[in-house]
Amino acid sequence: MAEQLNPVASQHLPMFITPPGQSDVLMVVMALVLGVAVFAFGVFYWRLHSLPERTAHKGQKIQFEIVAILGLIALFTHEHIFWIAGLLLAFIDIPNFTGFFGRIAGSVEKIAGLKPGTGADDVPEPGLVASPHASEAPPDLHDRNEPSAANTPLRAVAGGKEVDHA
Repeated sequence: MAEQLNPVASQHLPMFITPPGQSDVLMVVMALVLGVAVFAFGVFYWRLHSLPERTAHKGQKIQFEIVAILGLIALFTHEHIFWIAGLLLAFIDIPNFTGFFGRIAGSVEKIAGLKPGTGADDVPEPGLVASPHASEAPPDLHDRNEPSAANTPLRAVAGGKEVDHA
Protein backbone atom coordinates (compact mmCIF):
# COMPACT_ATOMS: atom_id res chain seq x y z
CA MET A 1 0.00 0.00 0.00
CA ALA A 2 1.56 3.15 -1.21
CA GLU A 3 1.65 6.14 1.06
CA GLN A 4 -0.49 8.92 -0.26
CA LEU A 5 0.43 12.51 0.37
CA ASN A 6 -2.00 15.02 1.65
CA PRO A 7 -3.55 16.74 -1.34
CA VAL A 8 -2.47 20.18 -0.05
CA ALA A 9 1.18 19.14 0.41
CA SER A 10 3.68 19.89 -2.32
CA GLN A 11 5.16 17.06 -4.29
CA HIS A 12 8.71 17.74 -3.08
CA LEU A 13 8.73 17.63 0.74
CA PRO A 14 11.95 18.40 2.64
CA MET A 15 13.91 15.42 3.94
CA PHE A 16 13.31 16.23 7.63
CA ILE A 17 9.57 15.66 7.37
CA THR A 18 8.99 12.04 8.29
CA PRO A 19 6.15 9.87 7.12
CA PRO A 20 3.61 8.71 9.70
CA GLY A 21 4.80 5.82 11.88
CA GLN A 22 8.51 6.51 11.28
CA SER A 23 11.06 7.86 13.80
CA ASP A 24 11.95 11.50 13.56
CA VAL A 25 15.66 11.48 12.69
CA LEU A 26 16.05 15.24 13.03
CA MET A 27 14.64 15.17 16.57
CA VAL A 28 17.02 12.37 17.60
CA VAL A 29 20.01 14.21 16.14
CA MET A 30 19.01 17.47 17.80
CA ALA A 31 18.54 15.67 21.16
CA LEU A 32 22.09 14.32 20.89
CA VAL A 33 23.46 17.75 19.90
CA LEU A 34 21.62 19.36 22.82
CA GLY A 35 22.98 16.76 25.26
CA VAL A 36 26.56 17.26 24.04
CA ALA A 37 26.13 21.06 24.14
CA VAL A 38 24.84 21.00 27.73
CA PHE A 39 27.69 18.71 28.78
CA ALA A 40 30.29 20.92 27.01
CA PHE A 41 28.83 24.04 28.64
CA GLY A 42 29.01 22.35 32.06
CA VAL A 43 32.64 21.40 31.51
CA PHE A 44 33.43 24.96 30.40
CA TYR A 45 31.61 26.37 33.45
CA TRP A 46 33.49 24.13 35.90
CA ARG A 47 36.84 24.92 34.24
CA LEU A 48 36.10 28.63 34.42
CA HIS A 49 34.85 28.36 38.00
CA SER A 50 38.00 26.54 39.14
CA LEU A 51 40.33 28.99 37.38
CA PRO A 52 41.37 30.83 40.58
CA GLU A 53 42.10 27.56 42.40
CA ARG A 54 44.11 26.14 39.51
CA THR A 55 46.05 29.40 39.19
CA ALA A 56 46.86 29.54 42.92
CA HIS A 57 47.82 25.85 42.97
CA LYS A 58 50.01 26.14 39.90
CA GLY A 59 51.83 29.13 41.39
CA GLN A 60 52.24 27.34 44.78
CA LYS A 61 50.73 30.33 46.58
CA ILE A 62 50.48 30.56 50.35
CA GLN A 63 46.87 31.73 50.10
CA PHE A 64 45.71 28.64 48.14
CA GLU A 65 43.30 27.55 50.88
CA ILE A 66 41.70 30.99 51.04
CA VAL A 67 41.23 31.02 47.27
CA ALA A 68 39.66 27.54 47.42
CA ILE A 69 37.24 28.60 50.17
CA LEU A 70 36.26 31.73 48.22
CA GLY A 71 35.59 29.53 45.19
CA LEU A 72 33.32 27.24 47.21
CA ILE A 73 31.46 30.19 48.71
CA ALA A 74 30.96 31.63 45.23
CA LEU A 75 29.70 28.28 43.98
CA PHE A 76 27.12 27.78 46.72
CA THR A 77 25.94 31.38 47.14
CA HIS A 78 26.02 32.45 43.47
CA GLU A 79 27.70 35.70 44.51
CA HIS A 80 30.25 36.68 41.87
CA ILE A 81 32.21 38.96 44.20
CA PHE A 82 33.68 35.92 46.02
CA TRP A 83 34.87 34.45 42.73
CA ILE A 84 36.39 37.77 41.69
CA ALA A 85 38.09 38.12 45.10
CA GLY A 86 39.49 34.59 44.77
CA LEU A 87 40.73 35.33 41.26
CA LEU A 88 42.45 38.53 42.37
CA LEU A 89 43.95 36.78 45.39
CA ALA A 90 45.22 33.95 43.17
CA PHE A 91 47.17 36.40 41.02
CA ILE A 92 48.61 38.42 43.93
CA ASP A 93 51.88 37.12 45.34
CA ILE A 94 51.79 37.49 49.12
CA PRO A 95 55.33 37.35 50.55
CA ASN A 96 56.29 34.54 52.90
CA PHE A 97 57.23 36.07 56.24
CA THR A 98 57.94 32.81 58.07
CA GLY A 99 61.62 32.90 57.15
CA PHE A 100 62.01 36.41 58.53
CA PHE A 101 60.11 35.57 61.70
CA GLY A 102 62.25 32.47 62.21
CA ARG A 103 65.42 34.53 61.85
CA ILE A 104 64.08 37.12 64.30
CA ALA A 105 63.14 34.40 66.80
CA GLY A 106 66.59 32.81 66.50
CA SER A 107 68.28 36.18 67.06
CA VAL A 108 66.13 36.90 70.12
CA GLU A 109 66.97 33.45 71.52
CA LYS A 110 70.65 34.13 70.92
CA ILE A 111 70.39 37.48 72.72
CA ALA A 112 68.61 35.73 75.61
CA GLY A 113 71.46 33.24 75.86
CA LEU A 114 69.48 30.23 74.67
CA LYS A 115 70.41 27.76 71.98
CA PRO A 116 68.55 28.54 68.75
CA GLY A 117 65.32 26.55 68.57
CA THR A 118 65.05 25.89 72.33
CA GLY A 119 63.28 29.10 73.33
CA ALA A 120 59.87 27.50 73.70
CA ASP A 121 60.91 24.27 75.41
CA ASP A 122 59.68 25.35 78.84
CA VAL A 123 56.41 26.87 77.59
CA PRO A 124 53.45 24.71 78.68
CA GLU A 125 51.16 23.32 76.04
CA PRO A 126 47.88 25.22 75.65
CA GLY A 127 45.02 23.58 77.49
CA LEU A 128 47.14 21.92 80.16
CA VAL A 129 46.09 22.57 83.76
CA ALA A 130 48.84 24.06 85.91
CA SER A 131 49.73 22.18 89.09
CA PRO A 132 49.02 23.87 92.46
CA HIS A 133 52.78 24.25 93.02
CA ALA A 134 53.43 25.85 89.61
CA SER A 135 54.61 29.12 91.18
CA GLU A 136 57.48 27.36 92.93
CA ALA A 137 60.70 26.93 90.98
CA PRO A 138 62.23 23.49 90.60
CA PRO A 139 64.95 22.74 93.15
CA ASP A 140 67.79 22.92 90.62
CA LEU A 141 66.96 26.54 89.78
CA HIS A 142 67.48 27.66 93.40
CA ASP A 143 71.05 26.41 93.31
CA ARG A 144 71.99 28.71 90.45
CA ASN A 145 72.31 32.44 90.90
CA GLU A 146 69.24 33.23 88.84
CA PRO A 147 66.15 35.13 89.88
CA SER A 148 63.47 32.98 91.45
CA ALA A 149 60.41 31.91 89.52
CA ALA A 150 58.28 34.42 91.42
CA ASN A 151 60.39 37.33 90.10
CA THR A 152 60.49 36.25 86.47
CA PRO A 153 57.87 37.74 84.15
CA LEU A 154 55.14 35.46 82.85
CA ARG A 155 55.53 34.24 79.29
CA ALA A 156 52.74 34.20 76.79
CA VAL A 157 51.62 30.71 75.84
CA ALA A 158 51.97 30.16 72.10
CA GLY A 159 49.92 27.76 70.04
CA GLY A 160 51.48 24.57 68.70
CA LYS A 161 51.88 26.01 65.21
CA GLU A 162 53.66 29.11 66.54
CA VAL A 163 56.10 27.04 68.61
CA ASP A 164 57.25 25.25 65.45
CA HIS A 165 58.39 28.53 63.93
CA ALA A 166 60.43 29.62 66.93
